[in-house]
This record gives sequence, C-alpha cells and structure tokens, in this order.
Amino acid sequence: MTGLVLADVTIRAGGQTLLDAFDLTVAPGEIVTLMGPSGAGKSSLLAWIAGTLPPGIEGSGRLGLDGRRLDQLPPEQRRMGLLLQEPLLFPHMTVAANLVFAIPRHVKDRKVRRAKAEAALAEVGLEGLGSRDPRTLSGGQKSRAALARCLLAEPEALLLDEPFVSLDSDLRAEIRSFVLARASSTGLPVLLVTHDQGDAEAAAGRIVEPWARPREAARS
Repeated sequence: MTGLVLADVTIRAGGQTLLDAFDLTVAPGEIVTLMGPSGAGKSSLLAWIAGTLPPGIEGSGRLGLDGRRLDQLPPEQRRMGLLLQEPLLFPHMTVAANLVFAIPRHVKDRKVRRAKAEAALAEVGLEGLGSRDPRTLSGGQKSRAALARCLLAEPEALLLDEPFVSLDSDLRAEIRSFVLARASSTGLPVLLVTHDQGDAEAAAGRIVEPWARPREAARS
C-alpha cells in the first residue's frame, strides 16, 4: 500500500496510555490533520514515527511507507521530514550553511550543494539571505528557511508538529498558507498535528481526533 501507514499504534508515558491501537493511512499528496489538546501526546506520536521518542515514553505498532516497514529502522533511514514548533536553525551556521547541512551525502560536489541551497532559498522567498546569521531573520523568515531545509533533505513524508504556534496571529495565517501549499505540492504524505482549529481548516483535508473524549451518554 502506498502512502504513510500507521497500524495498531500505542503510545505510553509514565504508566499512562496516550494513544491506544491507532490506525491511519495518509495517501501521497494528502494532508491529514490530527487534532488534540496540548499534552495529549501529539508530539510523541510524531516522534514515534520519526524514530526519536525520548526516554520514558514507549511506542509500539507498525509503521509503513510505500510498502516498506519503517518502525524497526533507525531515524536516519526513515526519511521523515519534520517541522517543529520552533525552526531550530543552527545559530553557529549561516542560513545557507543550515540548508547545505540537510542535503543528503550522495550529493558530494560542494558547488552543487551550495547551488541547491541557494535555489531552495529563492523558492521560499529568501533569495540573497544565505549569508545571514539565522538569529537576524524574522519569525516568518525562519519558518521559511526551516521548510526549505526540511525539503532539501529529500524526505518521503512530512510531519508538521504545530509549526505555526510560535508566530503572531497576523504572520501565522500567511506562513501557514505558504507552508501548507508548499507541502501539498510535494506530492508526499503530510501529517499535521495541532490543537488549533484554524490550522486544521487551512489544511483543507481530513481531520482526525484520536484524543477526543467520548460524549457522555444522555441521561434518561
């Protein structure tokens, strides 16, 4: 089966079950939004998919991508592109060097790697800013640079972990629209987790709420 496939996924932390026997398939080119309140375990689910669960949190289940089993592979072999709540650009590197760092090792020529980084910056509206210190970028520019870096890594699926939460309301709508449009255009399966209804509506795809509490039965 093509796309990103989660089967019977369970996440536990501190003796508590955060997610129980969860199934989901995200088709290529589809954006699926997982809605849930803060602290529900949304980021833990993405960390399990990426293979980066921290100590103290356990995950089980099956993870597949385009027919390949991934849950038993190390993170670097899963080919997941991850956008986090903070852009996390390396402060000791220029903006361009941040992007070059993400390019896979099979691209060996330094000039080619630099050219790819500069082209990626131009694609996200940051042409000419490659020599800048990341700390001098605005919040929106950092988000665009982080997206460009993510895509340069040649991922086979995209995981968006509330990447707009740190932006102010005016900028949030602009960057959200840009990131989601760019993510959709890649043709990759995209999984967005958020607690914000506006994010879910902007994604314009399926909305899944595995953490929703069942409604109380009506009293007779």
